[in-house]
Amino acid sequence: MTTDIQRSITDDQRRRAKLIWDYHRMGHELRPCDAAIGLGSHDLGVPAFCAELYRAGLFPTLVFSGGPNPTHPGRFPRGEALHFRDHALALGVPDAAVLLEPRARNTGQNITFSRDVLAAAGLDVQTVLLVAMPYMERRAFATARKAWPEVEVICASAPLEFDDYLKTIGDEKLVVDQLVGDLQRVIEYPKLGFAIEQDVPEDVHAAYRALLEDDFDSRLLSP
Repeated sequence: MTTDIQRSITDDQRRRAKLIWDYHRMGHELRPCDAAIGLGSHDLGVPAFCAELYRAGLFPTLVFSGGPNPTHPGRFPRGEALHFRDHALALGVPDAAVLLEPRARNTGQNITFSRDVLAAAGLDVQTVLLVAMPYMERRAFATARKAWPEVEVICASAPLEFDDYLKTIGDEKLVVDQLVGDLQRVIEYPKLGFAIEQDVPEDVHAAYRALLEDDFDSRLLSP
């Protein structure tokens, strides 16, 4: 995805954002799983990486989950899951390997609705690979451990460096807003019962507070 408006960040903001970016990445070692879930988003890098992992033999069944994208409603007018499936099929994933979950509007629903789709297909899932945008890995992990505690969860995202991801998206401020917003959710969602608690190092907390003071706040939870 690229944008028409290029909004840049300072070197200090980049350094702080990189701390949060690294925190969001779980660093899980990839290994074969019973199924994978491609979590809906605005980023076609997710189904592309799902296709790569499928071709590598890491899972036999792939669920694409997501309804209309709330942040970019015009990007995938038929819903995230359908567009993600089309992209994966174009990259060589067979249609028989793909299940659809087209209703989810948040990460908790991505997990619970996809779990139900897999169960309805008669699949016994003990290990699940969650494929997400890079800065969504930790929140996806914490959410899945709360919503589906009986499975082993492994998280993955396209192996992009932070600077490369900034170039891919094209809007540096938007990316940092998203990093900050996801960190807020990692901190706040356990209190709401949506996710398990995650330890947040003090340097990550400090970077978060500094970026909030610099008004990187467009993706914060509504008051």
